[in-house]
Amino acid sequence: QVQLVESGGGLVQAGGSLKLSCAASGRAMSAYNMGWFRQIPGKEREFVAAINWGGGQTYYADSVKGRFTISRDNAKNTMYLQMNRLRLEDAAVYYCTGDPLVIPYPGGTHPYWGQGTRVTVSS
Repeated sequence: QVQLVESGGGLVQAGGSLKLSCAASGRAMSAYNMGWFRQIPGKEREFVAAINWGGGQTYYADSVKGRFTISRDNAKNTMYLQMNRLRLEDAAVYYCTGDPLVIPYPGGTHPYWGQGTRVTVSS
């Protein structure tokens, strides 16, 4: 079983950048397809991006395509989300998820989740 811990959230001005990290422990992250979701209070968790176990396939929500980049370093057991040109509507708690069977997708129920890291975007 893998444990996931996100970091890197914080306060940023609109138009700025942040890089989130998701560190895996307990089992090699290379065994998992990984993804990022985000959630605003009162709303459902929203798919942001996903990456397959080897890093060769990536997927993005339309709302972040061209601004966010998902990547992973299996040697470091860490996944990243580089967020550029942040908008007010990107503010949320960001969660990383891992799934040994499928690449995370919108609406998916994946077995492993981190505790989340908050991103606040100011105008």
